[in-house]
Amino acid sequence: MTTSSHPPPVGVITIRTARPAEYAEIGALTFHAYAADGLLANDSGYADELRDAEHRANHCDLLVAADEQGRLLGTVTFCLPGSPYAELSSEGQAEFRMLAVAPEHRSRGVGSRLVRECLDRAARHEATSVVLSTKKQMHSAQRLYERFGFHRTEQLDWNPMPGVELLAYARPL
Repeated sequence: MTTSSHPPPVGVITIRTARPAEYAEIGALTFHAYAADGLLANDSGYADELRDAEHRANHCDLLVAADEQGRLLGTVTFCLPGSPYAELSSEGQAEFRMLAVAPEHRSRGVGSRLVRECLDRAARHEATSVVLSTKKQMHSAQRLYERFGFHRTEQLDWNPMPGVELLAYARPL
């Protein structure tokens, strides 16, 4: 018997706005995805931010990827300039943050679907480009962004706190 290194396809994936009853689960999914990749320090205040899906939903477009049974597979936060979650975007741009796919549902196209939805939303808002930040060690995320035409934008790299370097990417629309 041979085993595949990739999980089986998910089937139909629906991208939609998160529902209030899902906020706790979305927060846990986001936290778990980042923690599973070793991206959080034990004392990181960012962990609390990742868990607070309700706050994101109240200030941005909190999106989820769900399968046919309604299971949450992943999430992303889409925002425009002026949002408390906008870190890089300026007038005419859009941004997305906290892209997370449950580890057991990775390599099934969930992240790609969430990125595509963010690009489509940005276009509907008539944004001229989309920007994002990623940690230096998030190599699989960077490959995903590059597949969608995002390019490194070194002049926007930044450090939210000492020892945390964020790389910037941008994609024109």
